[in-house]
Amino acid sequence: MLSNSFVDLMTSLAVIFILLLCASLNNAQGERQTTRNSVLVEMKNALKEFTAGGIEVKTDPKDPLGLLVLVPEDLLAFRLDRADISAAGDVFLRSFIPKLSAVVCSPRFSKEVNSIIVEGHTDSTGTDRHNWDLSQKRSMSVVRASLNILDDRGMREEKAAFLQLLSATGRGSAEIVRDTAGVENPSMSRRVIFKLRFRSVEQMPVLETLGTARG
Repeated sequence: MLSNSFVDLMTSLAVIFILLLCASLNNAQGERQTTRNSVLVEMKNALKEFTAGGIEVKTDPKDPLGLLVLVPEDLLAFRLDRADISAAGDVFLRSFIPKLSAVVCSPRFSKEVNSIIVEGHTDSTGTDRHNWDLSQKRSMSVVRASLNILDDRGMREEKAAFLQLLSATGRGSAEIVRDTAGVENPSMSRRVIFKLRFRSVEQMPVLETLGTARG
C-alpha cells in the first residue's frame, strides 16, 4: 500500500514538472520571438553602412529566422562560366568581410547567429548539373577569399568564430534575377548572397531557455 502511494506521488510530481517545463518553454518561445525580431532590426542597423555602396540588407521572405545581405553585381561580379573573383570583387571583400565578421561575432550577436551561408547562383545558360557545380564553386571562392582576408588582417579569433558559423552552398539557376518585364538579367543572376540565420528556440539549450524564461 505504501509502495503504491509512493509511486502515485512520484507520478504526480513528474506530471507537475512536465507541465511547468511546457509552460516555461512556451513563455521562452514568446520571449525568443521578441528577442529575435529585435536582433534582426539591430543587425540591419549594424550593417547599414554597407547600403551606401548598394548593398541591401533585409529579412528573408522565405525564412522568418533569416537575414539576407544582397551584393550588387558590380561589387562582386562573376564572368560567364567563371568562378574566380574579379579584382573589384576582391577589393569589396577586403572591406566587407572584416566588418561583417566583427558584427556577427560580436558578444551582442554571436549567441544569436546560428549560421552564415554563402550562397552561389548562376544564370540560366548551361545544364542544371553544370550550373549547380558552378554556383558551388562561386560560393567556395568567396568562402576561401573571406578566410584568407581575415588571416591577412591577423583576425585569428574572428576567423575561428566566423569559420564555425560559415557554410557554402550552390543554387544553380534555380533563382535567376528578372527585370520588371520578366526577362532574365544574366549578369545579376551570376551572384553570391550572404544569408545570416538566427537560432530558434529549439536550438537553444534547455537550461538557457529556462533561464531566459525566468528573466
